[in-house]
Amino acid sequence: MPETALFYSTHTRSAGVLLHPTSLPCPTGVGNFGKSARAFVDFLKSSDVAYWQMCPLGPTGFGDSPYQCFSAFALNPYFVDWDTLLEAGLVSHEDLGALYDLPHERVDYGLLYARFWPVLQKAFDAWKENPAALDGLGNFEKFCKTYEDWLKPYTCFSALKRFHKGAPWWLWPPNQRCLKDALSSGVFDDKAVKADVEFFSWAQFVCFSQFAQLKDYAQKNGVRLIGDIPIFVAHDSADTWGRPELFQMNAAYELTAQAGVPPDYFSPLGQLWGNPLYDWPAHKKEKYRWWIARFKAAFGLYDRVRLDHFRGFEAYWKVPADAKDARKGVWEKGPGLEFFKAIKDALPQADIIAEDLGVITPELRELLARTGLPGMAVLQFAFGSDAGNLYLPHNLVRNSVVYTGTHDNDTSKGWYASTDEKTRDYFRRYLRSAGDSPNWDLIHAAYKSVSACAVVPLQDFLNLGSEARFNTPGQSAGNWQWRFSQAQFDELHTYIAPLLKDLAEQSGRVAARDGQKE
Repeated sequence: MPETALFYSTHTRSAGVLLHPTSLPCPTGVGNFGKSARAFVDFLKSSDVAYWQMCPLGPTGFGDSPYQCFSAFALNPYFVDWDTLLEAGLVSHEDLGALYDLPHERVDYGLLYARFWPVLQKAFDAWKENPAALDGLGNFEKFCKTYEDWLKPYTCFSALKRFHKGAPWWLWPPNQRCLKDALSSGVFDDKAVKADVEFFSWAQFVCFSQFAQLKDYAQKNGVRLIGDIPIFVAHDSADTWGRPELFQMNAAYELTAQAGVPPDYFSPLGQLWGNPLYDWPAHKKEKYRWWIARFKAAFGLYDRVRLDHFRGFEAYWKVPADAKDARKGVWEKGPGLEFFKAIKDALPQADIIAEDLGVITPELRELLARTGLPGMAVLQFAFGSDAGNLYLPHNLVRNSVVYTGTHDNDTSKGWYASTDEKTRDYFRRYLRSAGDSPNWDLIHAAYKSVSACAVVPLQDFLNLGSEARFNTPGQSAGNWQWRFSQAQFDELHTYIAPLLKDLAEQSGRVAARDGQKE
């Protein structure tokens, strides 16, 4: 990579594990930022793994996807560590009984939604009576002032969403369909709405404070966090409601087009995401201020950031607003290098991974090269053609991050079992393998590749099949639910950590510790 590139990477060899915190084994129905998250950091440290990569941590909406959040800035209150609130006396084990009864083997989002919020509301009400109970988390008023720019739109949006019983904002009364109008409508004079604004602010205060403690614990143990910025925001979000002029919507706040991708590996009909598209000239006029704020917020949480759908910054797939699938779209030019120059000027040390999967064009290659950002390579995509496949280990480059699979892929075991025999044959011949343990074949190939960073989904270390797949693109139900058990956690500590430590030593991926530069 030329030193004249916008972002010049100097990373040493390292490894990471991909695991969304919802999958952690916690007793309250979903993983959180508490004890099991710290135990996962301990596992990474003992495995000589440098990075914990997560999916987006925002508050999820319909469909439960972390890539369709109510806010691009807020955290999901589901990640609240209840132990802190128990120790503060704000809730009791009896209060948490309904959460303890939730399934442990998967996240039941429907039940979780019904049971979680009443308990958190009770904790908030108790805190109102005794604010000093959470002094260990910092100062609530200071938090609200520090994050006011995004916190106010999000909490106002959330309070009105509760007031309107969950309806999307475009179905609210006309004088409440954007933040500016809602603020002058008088609706926030309503006592219940005003109280809910404070409640949702408090929930963010608790989440951010607890995440800061988790990040501090990770850093002290030499583990860095990789976050994820989805390129698009949800239609029903505080982002579109707060700044509708930044999106391709008409004067009635209706979408004039929607986001997606053309037919590809995952779907013959393409993927119709339904997200609003950006009005890039409006962003350019503001010198990309909203995006810069988004990156600053992300780097306030994470050490590195994976930028989802990098392809869309060169050109994006524009689909008619009334389309039923993504086949009839057109390519429109994105903001290109100018956008990344604005990010670089605002955040000179920004450490970004470009998710450059999908339709790869010469223009996309040029943009990636000029930014200097490391792209992604997925080994599951490597064996379906011939020696020229870009993702085969011998074609990888140092300035890249190699994955056995991503959150959108099947597990390696599941992929191998379901792929065609021609691909399996090439896999076995290329890796000189009998195919008995395809997960470990890909793990070894990733670790021993030239790529500066190798990331593996946790399911592959546990040799899990398709039952542990996290997400199936194009499938509307059953995603994002997988969790691993405490017994599997014990297996990671006892058996997997020594194997990974040895593999890190063999492949030169021993994590930098004690203040060493990664």
